[in-house]
Amino acid sequence: MAIDTSRSDFEASVSYPPAETVLQSEKTDGRLLDLLAIILERKRIILWIMAGFAIASIVVSLLLPARYSAEVTLLPPQQNSSLASLPAGLANLSGVAAMAGSSLGLKNPNDTFVAMLKSRTVEDGMVQHFRLMDEYHARYASDARKKFEKYASVDGSRKDGLIHIVVEDHDPKRAAELANGYVEQFRGLSSHLAITEAAHRRAFFEQQLEQAKNNLANAEEAMKVTEQKTGLIELNSQARALIESAAALRAQIAAKEVQIRALSTFATSENAQLKQAQEELAALQAQMAQLGGSADGTDGGLLVPKGKVPGSSLEYVRKLRDVKYYETIFDILARQFEMAKLDEAKEGPLVQVVDSAVPPDKRSFPQRSLIVISATLAGLLIGILFAFFSALYQHTQLDPVLSSKMRRIRELLWLRKLAT
Repeated sequence: MAIDTSRSDFEASVSYPPAETVLQSEKTDGRLLDLLAIILERKRIILWIMAGFAIASIVVSLLLPARYSAEVTLLPPQQNSSLASLPAGLANLSGVAAMAGSSLGLKNPNDTFVAMLKSRTVEDGMVQHFRLMDEYHARYASDARKKFEKYASVDGSRKDGLIHIVVEDHDPKRAAELANGYVEQFRGLSSHLAITEAAHRRAFFEQQLEQAKNNLANAEEAMKVTEQKTGLIELNSQARALIESAAALRAQIAAKEVQIRALSTFATSENAQLKQAQEELAALQAQMAQLGGSADGTDGGLLVPKGKVPGSSLEYVRKLRDVKYYETIFDILARQFEMAKLDEAKEGPLVQVVDSAVPPDKRSFPQRSLIVISATLAGLLIGILFAFFSALYQHTQLDPVLSSKMRRIRELLWLRKLAT
């Protein structure tokens, strides 16, 4: 009696899973076994389908034309700024140089060079130089250009910071020629463009220098006419010194105003550099006011106190003032222009070739092993699906209810087909 009691206590302490869970697990295991049985019953069909896909992929991979990839690696120019080394005498236009350099600088220079390499001008040069319209059997240059884009890629986003150009062609030697020719076409485009920071500054100061040169020539011509009209050739030394000082101040004020306008385009009113430039401008204007003139000379007042210059010499003073002003501007811009030219010359070539393209010894397309493996796996999947569908069709034929439903579906599809 004691044994029966202990057994009942043991059974009570043990928890058994619910009957529904057991039945569900058995049902799932049974379905998996049914699927495995279907695969084993129709394994020959599956193997035949898989073998057919494998053989077809081998034939296709052998028939596909081989293509070879040649790669060129370029080193883009690094952004360089030598503004910190400007002489003290040129400090008045350092802000102008900063505007020409930093405000025109690029966040990622590689993006600009990649865009230029993909530009229509470079691609059209490739199409014409290598006669790609005939090779691609294209009627229009735009069609040849689009087809060339499929076989050429330019990537400048890699971590190494270099630009990689890859060109594909059916001939390995021609692939290398196309890749190297890509660089030459790019150099032809960039030869007349200012891209780097030093080139930007050189182009900027060249334009400003040409304008200052014309203004100086006009001022000298106007002074010559005034000398012939008034007969005044020379002022006293005190008046000339005052005029030259005022003209220098006026030139410095003009340069400082250019700097402030450039800083205002990208800096807020709280910017320390902008505040400093405004304070320097105010100091220069105060010095100009002490000389009795204005910064722009639009008020008609002299840059020399009227008591220092005879009344008959007023017109001559104005012309001399203009000449000295444009001489100062021209001198500052000429020095900045020469410095920018030196910086541009030190940069060397626009792009430097790290690795030239060489004829590849291995094809890049087709990758036969990858094609065969992918096709074989696809054949295996299709074979298994075919086995499942064939087993389902066989099951519907044996079941009268499902068989009648299938016939009804076929009749409806047939009637709809006849109606259309």
